[in-house]
Amino acid sequence: MPANILMLHYTGMQSGRAAIERLRDPVAKVSSHYVVEEDGTVLRLVPEERRAWHAGISHWRGRAALNDRSIGIEIVNPGHDWGYRPFPALQMAALCDLCLDILARHPVAPWDVVGHSDVAPDRKQDPGELFDWEGLAANGVGLWPAAEAEPVEAGPEALLAAIGYRSDLPLPVLLTAFQRRWRPEQVDGIADAGCLARLAAVAAMIPPAPPEAG
Repeated sequence: MPANILMLHYTGMQSGRAAIERLRDPVAKVSSHYVVEEDGTVLRLVPEERRAWHAGISHWRGRAALNDRSIGIEIVNPGHDWGYRPFPALQMAALCDLCLDILARHPVAPWDVVGHSDVAPDRKQDPGELFDWEGLAANGVGLWPAAEAEPVEAGPEALLAAIGYRSDLPLPVLLTAFQRRWRPEQVDGIADAGCLARLAAVAAMIPPAPPEAG
């Protein structure tokens, strides 16, 4: 199946070396196509034409089992359990170049550049609220709303579903995942006026998922 999703993760381990060793260990049963280290070094672990085991139980825009249709990039960062910190500029620049190369080879729509927390909001937090999604979008990777939209009559559940989030999880869980990605200045799982405006702005950028998505 052609890859049409690009998924970004953080490693969530105490060191990049430990993460790479785990990703290369067959016993661990986890893998990714690429790793981007904090100094900007890029390692390819799995060829793009082969499946890597990075997404787990995952859903996005009506599609499930996303390992079958995604390219996964692990970005070295200790994550929320080991001292979460900002992603260095060299790392982000290397990641941006890698993403642009991948997007030139695969039919990935801007709204299908996702974080692990987007596709598994009840399990994952990565790459998290310190990740510069806005900067990536400014360089042609993914989306970022240019301005807030006026809140619409649709409720937060409908807006989240329109963006691509699954609809069978508690609303605070989904809102928290949305905020980590799209409103990192306030990650509290609450749909206040600012959150609703950001939801509407993001939803307005994304077309309906095709009915044949599966």
